[in-house]
Amino acid sequence: MQRVNDSRIDRVKQKRRKKWTFRIISIVTVLVLGFGLYFGSQIWGVFANSGKELKKSDLRDKEVEIKNEPFTVLLLGTDQRTTRPNDWRADVMILAAINPKTKTAKVLSVPRDTYITIPNSGGVKTKINAAAYYGRQSGVGDVENVRKTLEELLHVPIDYYARINFQGFEDIVDALGGIQVTPKFKFTQAMIGGGYAKFYPGNTYTLNGKKALAYVRERHEDPRGDLGRNERQREVVSQLIDKLASFDGVTKFSEVSKAVGKNFEYSFDITDFPALVKIYQGIPKQNIETIQIKVFDDKVPGSGAVLRIPEEEKQRIRQLLQQQLEYKPKEGQLNNGNSDVDGTADSGSDGN
Repeated sequence: MQRVNDSRIDRVKQKRRKKWTFRIISIVTVLVLGFGLYFGSQIWGVFANSGKELKKSDLRDKEVEIKNEPFTVLLLGTDQRTTRPNDWRADVMILAAINPKTKTAKVLSVPRDTYITIPNSGGVKTKINAAAYYGRQSGVGDVENVRKTLEELLHVPIDYYARINFQGFEDIVDALGGIQVTPKFKFTQAMIGGGYAKFYPGNTYTLNGKKALAYVRERHEDPRGDLGRNERQREVVSQLIDKLASFDGVTKFSEVSKAVGKNFEYSFDITDFPALVKIYQGIPKQNIETIQIKVFDDKVPGSGAVLRIPEEEKQRIRQLLQQQLEYKPKEGQLNNGNSDVDGTADSGSDGN
């Protein structure tokens, strides 16, 4: 009799364990689904409102498949402010040429003071950061004209872009817990909104958004001028992308999504984001190469101090990017001259 009772008790305990196991699994499943739906709605809400259409590049016969075809992404950092939301210049232009097949990336920073012929401007030659202005004036569109200007310079298609303004940059840095830098020289830079950020060589700083923006904007005290600033911009952008692609970035997504809200736009399809993260995570750091542009200083009436790219340097960069993208321009697609000499310049739109 005792044995029967014990057996009954064991069956009851077993049923209870199964019931609680089922409950725990159910609770975990609901939580996972709940968090998934929450983050999914956060992602959709923020990024759906930030998406902007960018038509296929004229240099492409068809849209690229980012999962298995080489493609380019143009990262734009702009001086757009709430006081003039539709009047911005590109202070940062970073082109990433990514090849998912070879798991490699080449990254190029184009100095904002590069002297060039601006498309859709009637032949104006001035600093490249005026391209957005002439795009608005001509009705072509600001981002589209930046794209066309860079395509004429680099002779490769620009497939996608992401654009962020000063406020969005500051907010993302803060949402991700700041960035660390070790300056190579001493400088002081005014911060937007007031105050100054001071940096000394050899010291490591953890910067909030405002100080990080000051760090990447400084160029007047940099011995390398715009090229030194480009290097600091790539340094900071690389840290931010690493953080966004990490678990830490995922857990802070709610804060990041609020930060980017009205200050960020992009041309990707929202369904491409998981593939983009996977591609980025799959590229070893040693396979990310920075291409340095060799330029020389010059002064042009109406544009002030500018940077010129020698013709042989343009050809070198074009070849590197075309090889990376497995791309060959068709004859007649581009203005192969794109001369930057003996032209006029618009002194009111070059961003001095």
